[in-house]
Amino acid sequence: MDSPQKHYALAIEALEELTAELVTVQPRSKPSAPIPIRPALEQVLDDLSPLPREALFLGAAYDGLPVLLNLRDPAPGPILVAGDAGSGKTALLQMVAQAATFMHDSKSVQFGVVTNYPDEWQSFGGLPNCAGVFPTYHNAAMDFILSLTDWAHNNRGGKQSVLLLLDDLESMTHIDPEDQQNLRWLLLRGPNRHVWPIVTLNAGRTGEVLPWLDAFRTRLFGQIRNAAEAEALVPARGANLNALEPGLEFKLREGKRWLRFWIPSFKS
Repeated sequence: MDSPQKHYALAIEALEELTAELVTVQPRSKPSAPIPIRPALEQVLDDLSPLPREALFLGAAYDGLPVLLNLRDPAPGPILVAGDAGSGKTALLQMVAQAATFMHDSKSVQFGVVTNYPDEWQSFGGLPNCAGVFPTYHNAAMDFILSLTDWAHNNRGGKQSVLLLLDDLESMTHIDPEDQQNLRWLLLRGPNRHVWPIVTLNAGRTGEVLPWLDAFRTRLFGQIRNAAEAEALVPARGANLNALEPGLEFKLREGKRWLRFWIPSFKS
C-alpha cells in the first residue's frame, strides 16, 4: 500500500505497549518459519484490548501489533484479497466476520456475504451482525447489492458500517450489466458512505477481471506460487508471495515495505 494511504491504520502506535502481551507465535529471527501454535481469535482480541471503536481487525503482524482497517476513514477504498485456490482467502473473510461480531454490536457494524458456496457460511447466518448469506447465483444476492447501493446513497451522516464480503470477484463478471453498475458504484463510493467491499480473487483468474482491478488500491495477498500471476497483481517486487503459509499468512504493501501478517484460528 502506498504512503499516501497512511490513514489506513495498520499498526496503531497507542498499542505498542501491548506488544509484549500478545501471544508469541513465531520467533522474529526466523520470519519465514511456520507458526507452530495458532492462537484463537477471541484470545488475540482480548490480548489486544482495548482496540479503537472504529477498528476492523484484519490480522496480526509479527511485531505483535494488529492489522486494522479504520471504518471511519474511506482512504483505503475497497479491499481485494488475492491468492491461489486454498491460500485462505475465504478463511480471511470468515475471520473478519467473526472479529466484527466480537468487536461491534449490530447497530455499529453488520456484514453480508455473497458467495458461490453458501454452505461454507452456514454457521455465520445466525450471528447477530449478519445481514444475510446470499448465493451468487440467486436473485437475492443482486437484491442485496442493490439495497446496499440504495442505503449508501442515503447514508451521509450515519454511524453504522456494513461489510460486503464478496467471495469471488470473477463471478461478478457474469451478472447483469445493471447489477454490475451497482457493484461498481459501491467499489467507487461505498467506503465514503460506510459500505466496505472486501472481495476475493483467485490469482489464476486475474485475466478475467482486469477492468475491475483499478478499483482496488488496497490489496491483501495470500500465497501465489506462479510468478507471472503474482506480477499481474502485485504493485512492487520483493513480495515473495510463494513463501506464504496457505490458509494462515498474508502480505500487504505498507509504504515501501511488505507487511507479513497472520490470521488467528476461529470457529466456522
